[in-house]
Amino acid sequence: MKRSHKILAWIAGVLLVLVIAVILFIVLFDWNRLKPYIDDKVSAEIGRPFVIQGNLSAAWRREPAEHGWRGLLPWPTFTARDIRIGNPSWTHQPQFAQLDALQLRLAPLPLLIHHVDVPRVQLTGARIDLERTASGQANWLFNLPQSATPSSWKLNLGAIGFDRGQIALDDAKSNLQLHVTVTPLRRAIPYDQIVAQATTNARNDVGHDVGKVADSDKTKPDDSANARHSSYQFAWAAHGSYQGAPVTGQGNIGGVLALQQADQPFPVQARMHIGDSKIALVGTLTDPMHLGALDLRVWFAGSSMAKLYPILGITLPDTPPYATEGHLSAELHAQGSRFSYRNFKGRVGESDLGGNLLVLTGGARPKLSGDLHSQLLRFVDLAPLIGADSQAQKQQRGDTTPQPSNKALPVEQFHTDRMRAMDADVTFDAARIEHPASMPIDTLSTHIYLDNGVLRLDPLTTSVAGGTIAGRLSIDGSKQPMHTAMDLRARHLQLKKLFPTVKSMQTSFGEINGDAGLSANGNSVAALLGDANGELKLLMNDGVISKTLLETAGLNVANVVLGKLFGDKTVQINCAATDLVGTDGLFTSRLFVLDTADATINVTGTINFSDEHLDLDVVPHTKGLRIFSLRSPLYVKGTMKNPDVGVQPGPLLLRGGGAVALGVVAAPLAALLAVIVPSHDQHATNTCQQVLTDMRNAPPPPGVKKKVVE
Repeated sequence: MKRSHKILAWIAGVLLVLVIAVILFIVLFDWNRLKPYIDDKVSAEIGRPFVIQGNLSAAWRREPAEHGWRGLLPWPTFTARDIRIGNPSWTHQPQFAQLDALQLRLAPLPLLIHHVDVPRVQLTGARIDLERTASGQANWLFNLPQSATPSSWKLNLGAIGFDRGQIALDDAKSNLQLHVTVTPLRRAIPYDQIVAQATTNARNDVGHDVGKVADSDKTKPDDSANARHSSYQFAWAAHGSYQGAPVTGQGNIGGVLALQQADQPFPVQARMHIGDSKIALVGTLTDPMHLGALDLRVWFAGSSMAKLYPILGITLPDTPPYATEGHLSAELHAQGSRFSYRNFKGRVGESDLGGNLLVLTGGARPKLSGDLHSQLLRFVDLAPLIGADSQAQKQQRGDTTPQPSNKALPVEQFHTDRMRAMDADVTFDAARIEHPASMPIDTLSTHIYLDNGVLRLDPLTTSVAGGTIAGRLSIDGSKQPMHTAMDLRARHLQLKKLFPTVKSMQTSFGEINGDAGLSANGNSVAALLGDANGELKLLMNDGVISKTLLETAGLNVANVVLGKLFGDKTVQINCAATDLVGTDGLFTSRLFVLDTADATINVTGTINFSDEHLDLDVVPHTKGLRIFSLRSPLYVKGTMKNPDVGVQPGPLLLRGGGAVALGVVAAPLAALLAVIVPSHDQHATNTCQQVLTDMRNAPPPPGVKKKVVE
């Protein structure tokens, strides 16, 4: 043998011996010798005590997914048993986490380029205690050391496998205490089977009505091939309390959570009861390493949507019992998340509700946007949203304010604290409103804006009594007291529909038109009217005034005045015209005229809403020659609760002849004429237009100079 061949043979032999020695060293090495080093290294990195109390071992086998010469290379699978991770000193529990075993498989070749590739980590028998203080200090937040230079090593973690385990949560910040137990299922349950079963169970929970209205939406959460091929492998159960309310829940999850493969969904299913609120969901979680996406079918039900505020952190109105079903998708990010509740349908009380909602977090406040619509909205279900619910319902909620015995205007306080908790940009349309006879509102459409406690309804359109009320409303809840401004226009409100319970009105063809532009500060109706500034113009033509009508409208003062002038008989009204201007709650009559077949009645003076004091003069002017003239001019003083109505003394009778003439002022008459709009019947005439025109053009009595405004 040549000398060169001998040298090569010796080199090959030495290398073979070294390889065999390395393999034997790796196979026979006692990995427990590395535990002190690993414990110290991990403890320093996470800033917590870390210890492997059990055995640390390694097993070697080839990776089936590798091909060619790479497939011949064995991969190590490390198993560490009885692992403990300590807690910070401020926590109640000594251990943050305990694991019966942790197993990971490591790719050896990427280590040469400083890549640690771990296709899967398997957790067995995990027991985790999570704690957070009222100040927000949480034991699941680790203080990792910050290095000035980035590490040359890169970790790639593929998936996490689960086994049985327990999780305890004590969150003082949200007042949540929860204990969750995870157990393996006897057999894996296919995704489609759980979706069908969860849908049935959820609809049984929230009521069959919501299932009926949601049947038209047949989409399933994450109806992809990957989702359909996944399965549920573990069951979980939870119990505890949330803000004093009991919490129970159960559901199923998958067995492996893919951290790098965004197309591998992790199936989740849950049914939770939080107090009397019920939440059910079924769907998938994907891309958790990048705080990726939730794709769920979700059901909500409970006694009031307002009770979801502490659960969702979204301000919702107080409602009757509700149930909804829809498609929830979410993108979760550290700096802000996006939640979309699409194509949801359900019921609130006996009303239907549907639409699309989007919630964005990460700004100064969460923002809710979207569209809501209802085909049938019962007024009794809408009433709590606008403060028109019954006194008994308010007492049940504990938000009543006793009404003083000497006050006629409601002092019930408005609550605006939650208006500052979120922003909103939502459209709402109710195609048909089922209403009581005393509240003839038929449709409602508005655009709702809420920005830092300022609520705007702009535009606001509603069909009332065969006509419309349109305009805008603004409530600034960021101020105390709150500031309210309105600009509303009432057109073609039919009297017989506005007062359907008054028999004398049913033969009337008259209608009401009016404009209101007011602003005020206050937290109740009484406070708002007591501070109001603005104008109120109102015209009523071809109607009637009777004791029954005034009692229905709640105008007790007017009822007393009517009795003094006409007795108890019904009075036909050709035109009633009102033009009031208010400053700090004191409203002055620029023009207040009632024109009847027998007389024209002129009302002058003031109404002070701040102290509910009245100071009015009511002067009737008989038309033509009457055998029995109307009674003498009246004064109205006292308060709204206890009015004092009496006959004026003689001197006012002498001035009465010029009272109407003093009202013949171009400005208020022109303003009221502008309120008159064309009738639905183009051939019909508006009596008020003729009456006001005649008043405007009438010559003044002798000695009275007519005022003219261009």
